[in-house]
Amino acid sequence: METVAPHHTTCHKPPGDRLTSSSSPTPRSSGSPLLPRRRALDPPRLRLRLRLRVAHLEIPRMATLTVPSAVPPVADDCDQLRKAFQGWGTNEALIISILAHRDAAQRRAIRRAYADTYGEELLRSITDEISGDFERAVILWTLDPAERDAVLANEVARKWHPGSGSRVLVEIACARGPAQLFAVRQAYHERFKRSLEEDVAAHATGDFRKLLVPLISAYRYEGPEVNTKLAHSEAKILHEKIQHKAYGDDEIIRILTTRSKAQLIATFNRYNDEYGHPINKDLKADPKDEFLSTLRAIIRCFCCPDRYFEKVIRLAIAGMGTDENSLTRIITTRAEVDLKLITEAYQKRNSVPLERAVAGDTSGDYERMLLALLGQEQ
Repeated sequence: METVAPHHTTCHKPPGDRLTSSSSPTPRSSGSPLLPRRRALDPPRLRLRLRLRVAHLEIPRMATLTVPSAVPPVADDCDQLRKAFQGWGTNEALIISILAHRDAAQRRAIRRAYADTYGEELLRSITDEISGDFERAVILWTLDPAERDAVLANEVARKWHPGSGSRVLVEIACARGPAQLFAVRQAYHERFKRSLEEDVAAHATGDFRKLLVPLISAYRYEGPEVNTKLAHSEAKILHEKIQHKAYGDDEIIRILTTRSKAQLIATFNRYNDEYGHPINKDLKADPKDEFLSTLRAIIRCFCCPDRYFEKVIRLAIAGMGTDENSLTRIITTRAEVDLKLITEAYQKRNSVPLERAVAGDTSGDYERMLLALLGQEQ
């Protein structure tokens, strides 16, 4: 086995509600899938004042999340959020100024302390006070990353559509590390009392079920080792199956759902070298075929995730309407990871800063929340 450093291969919906600051809370259904299941909380301890400061983990260099160098104690953040929810109106700007500038560990600590202090889940307080796209962005962002992915996966599994549903599952399965994907499956168990695999199997059909169940069940090797002979042989297998239009063949699915990221990139590079063009070009025989689109998405998520996510955002804000769900999903899931790379890819592809494009297609508190996660100074 030879170690080879992997390198990148070349590989609308109607407008949603435009949100502005609301002067009164909007009642929300307690059955929202974004909310955690109700659980018994300790009685309110309104006099409790934990002077706790949560040290945030080092933010990845390509993240756009900005966290103050001096973060207030968790109790102070809870106090300020409670004040934002009380009175005649909701202070949306205060909500954004706190939650959009705390990392996952800090947000987790805020949720725990808020429930201990006020006897109420923070997420439920949020849904009682705000609504629409702004609510969805705040809730998704406030969730733990694994819990957030579990919620997103459950939404597309329950309302299965081969296009949008498979893309969300592909992002979760292929743009997260093995340990992160395992944490998503654990979070899914905890939240929905069943497995992600069984829900996908129950709702997806045909080749989609055949591909997606092993894809989300995988625990890939994460090391850099590459077997060049294997890359050569599996590039040949992929080419033969694709030439015969056997896109759902067991061998294609086996390779895509079991090999490590480094091994797959080596295989795709070998395909390009051997046959003179990227594998994704051969998977465009029918641009309207959703299964082929899913196969291309898997390859792009492994080889060039920044360009994959740039395209999702570009399509979300192109044309007459805005796909707020896709826009919110990408920004909330990548702000702590590699959103800076995605914004650079967007600028290069469109000659327009992503912040300007988002500001032009959104408004109100929803716009301000997304721009804060993009790192724009308020």
